[in-house]
Amino acid sequence: MTTLTDALTGISGILVTPYAADGEIAPDRQKPIIDRAVAAGVHILVANGNTGEYYALTSEEAETMVAESAAQIDGRVPLVAGVGRGIRDACRLARASAKAGAAALMVHQPPDPFVSPRGLVDYLRAIRDAGDGLPLVLYLRNDTMGTDAIRSICEIDGVVGVKWATPNPMKLKEAIAATNPSIVWVDGLAEIWAPPLYAVGARGFTSGLINVWPERSVEIHAALAGGDYDTARRLIDEIAIFEKLRAEEMSGTNVTIVKAALKAMGEDCGATRPPSAWPPTEAQQRAVEAFLDTHRLR
Repeated sequence: MTTLTDALTGISGILVTPYAADGEIAPDRQKPIIDRAVAAGVHILVANGNTGEYYALTSEEAETMVAESAAQIDGRVPLVAGVGRGIRDACRLARASAKAGAAALMVHQPPDPFVSPRGLVDYLRAIRDAGDGLPLVLYLRNDTMGTDAIRSICEIDGVVGVKWATPNPMKLKEAIAATNPSIVWVDGLAEIWAPPLYAVGARGFTSGLINVWPERSVEIHAALAGGDYDTARRLIDEIAIFEKLRAEEMSGTNVTIVKAALKAMGEDCGATRPPSAWPPTEAQQRAVEAFLDTHRLR
C-alpha cells in the first residue's frame, strides 16, 4: 500500500508501551513486536494509542515513545502518532510527533466533560497546525454528538480518516453518507467488529492483537478485502476468547491480556499502570496460556 490513505484501509496496529521492572518505559522491548508486525504485513503502526496506555503516560513519556517507535520502524510502514488530552499537551505532542517523522496524527476524542462541537473544531485545527499540517485521523469513541457535528469536524482541512469506535453500524452509515467520500472510515473496534462495520462502508481496522499474533490479523484483513465474510468470521471466531478476555472488568483488562500474553511468549513488556487491571486473575492467566498453546504461539 503506497499511500497513507491506502494504508488506512489496511490494519492499524496499536503498539503496547513496554515498561521495565521499575515501572519506567522501556522502548527497546518494543522492537521485536514491531519487527514481527512488519514482517507479517501489518500496514500501519500506531504509537500512543489506547493499547499503548496513552492516558497513563506523561507528556514526556509519550514524546519518547513516538520518537523511539519512529526509529524502530525506520520507514518500513507509516507511523501514526496518537495525540490528545488538554490542548497544550496535544499540540506539544503533535509537534514532537511531526519532528519524529510520523505520517499522520490520530487525535483521541477529548475526555473533557465539557466539549462542544464547535470547540472540537478549534481543538482539531490547533493540533493540525501544531503538527505542521500532518494529516489527521479522528478517533470517535462517542457518536452522540450527532451526524451534523461529525460532518463539521470531517470538513476540517487535513482530515483523511476517522477511527470509528462505537458499536453502531447504522450511525456509521449515516456519517459516511454525510461526509467527503475521500475520507477513510476505519473500524476502531478491532477484528471482532470488522464484518458488520465493513458491511456499511468501513475499511481497515485497528488491532491490539498484532502485538501477539499479527499473522492472524493479516489473514482476517485479506479475507475481508476479498469479500470472503465466511472465512473472516471463522478466523475471528478463533480469536473471540482473547478479545472476550480483553473486554472483562469494564474493558479494564484490554491491555492486561495483551501484556500477559506477551510475557507468556517470553517477551515481557511489564505490567500495566493503574487504573488498568494488573495482574491478570488466575483464571484469566490460564485462559491466555490456553489460547497461546491452542494456536502454537509459544
